[in-house]
Amino acid sequence: MRKTFNIVIVCLLAFSVSEICRAQEAVHTVRLSKTDVIGTNNAVWEGWGTSLCWWANRIGYNPVLTDKAATLFFDAEQGLGLNIMRYNIGGGDDPSHHHITRTDSDVPGWLHYDALTGNTEYDYLADSCQLNVLEAAAKAAGQDAWIEVFSNSPPYFMTNSGCSTGNVKADENNLRDDSYGDFADYLAHVTAYMRNEMGIDVRSLAPMNEPNTNYWGAYSRKQEGCHFDAGESQSRILKLTSDAMKCYGIAGDVILTASDETNPGKQLEELHSYSADAKEAIGRISAHTYGINAIRELGQAVRDEGYNLWMSEVDGNGTSGTNAGEMAAGLWLAEKIIYDITELEPSAWVLWQVIDTHVSASGYKGRRDTGALRLNGGYWGTAWADHDRNEIELTQKYFAFGQFSRYIRPGAKLIRCRSGVNGVAMLAALDSKGKKITIVCTNSTDTFQTVNVDVADTGIRHGRLEGFRTSGRISDGEHWSPIGSGRITRSVVRLVLAPNSVTTYVSK
Repeated sequence: MRKTFNIVIVCLLAFSVSEICRAQEAVHTVRLSKTDVIGTNNAVWEGWGTSLCWWANRIGYNPVLTDKAATLFFDAEQGLGLNIMRYNIGGGDDPSHHHITRTDSDVPGWLHYDALTGNTEYDYLADSCQLNVLEAAAKAAGQDAWIEVFSNSPPYFMTNSGCSTGNVKADENNLRDDSYGDFADYLAHVTAYMRNEMGIDVRSLAPMNEPNTNYWGAYSRKQEGCHFDAGESQSRILKLTSDAMKCYGIAGDVILTASDETNPGKQLEELHSYSADAKEAIGRISAHTYGINAIRELGQAVRDEGYNLWMSEVDGNGTSGTNAGEMAAGLWLAEKIIYDITELEPSAWVLWQVIDTHVSASGYKGRRDTGALRLNGGYWGTAWADHDRNEIELTQKYFAFGQFSRYIRPGAKLIRCRSGVNGVAMLAALDSKGKKITIVCTNSTDTFQTVNVDVADTGIRHGRLEGFRTSGRISDGEHWSPIGSGRITRSVVRLVLAPNSVTTYVSK
């Protein structure tokens, strides 16, 4: 006869008596099931990440900032433990242009063009700053490191506008019709060189970035995109890139991904518009979630077609919480992560860039940096780099991100949590062996919340539960702070969540 073993996790976790008394009297119950997992990629989580452009291009000249960034963002013991790094293969811009005024986004191209002769020659040291950060980041991430290369723009001399920031008409293709093969060869050449000559284990390649949009215009202040019409244009560059990868002998080791569109709805349209050859070449679908239209439909369509799926870029200046102060940006990010994973069901979640602003009295290449972040409100990124002091200044948004990335590791199985509690969002995960559970909870209200979590169907039968919390201000608040432990003795996890906080509970 099969016996049912019940678990109780007594989880008062270092709260004072007064704190517990202030918790709401109404206690809600959430039931978790190991059958309600995020099913993409055979329910195996691949990790957390960030793009390296443009911040790595900006700090990579400085070995002190480079090493600090590697530790703070990619080391699992001392930092966020991000394992995915998206390296940008730059397009470079016409050297006679001076419109790219962001100090970080003028990403050099690998290919030098001689306007007098029309000849091209590879410069393998041109992007040394970004490569310095990539190599340090990959070392810090260790065996879990996943390096993806992606393109924001073809080299300027392959474009219709002669400019790497986009076409004069931003909703029209900027890659010249006679340059599709050259661009595909460029991407494959750089990827092969990184793998074979530099020993950088590139595992995936994305030739487009938010392609079917009107965002990318000529003479912009940043190098960020290139328009490709859905259908024939996108299918053509995907097929030609796949062919070039085969010619360089990397097709079996590097996954071709598409199309890194700006929102799930557009990505769904493009998925249906690819040619049969393009669909055969693709190894993964990647989408951004700057919009959330058709988010469930895309996830389902990708799984139906047998592809893997990443949420490969998002950030924003959103806020959440009630009188949350410096936690407002971190709460927004935490709720965004939970929503994207629950609704889209990707196997990885990638932030746009962890550093979005810089401080430098002298500027960079004759341009002025944007300065420090304003912490009471919303902002892009999780930190800023102070080049005058050789420091990377962190925010509560950084620590909120770490409430997920430090404790839910590659190989885990993620579980949906429909909390049904006002202001409380939750995400859970079982480790790769299915023996330990992690629960991340947000509380965006200004009162304590108490939630009972029924974990009987997860298969966890014994152990301890340890809590770690981020709340308050960067100067004197909590930053992954231990909040105590409880014993697992029955099937209910009782969680008392502090106001405007993100808390992670890990069974031991």
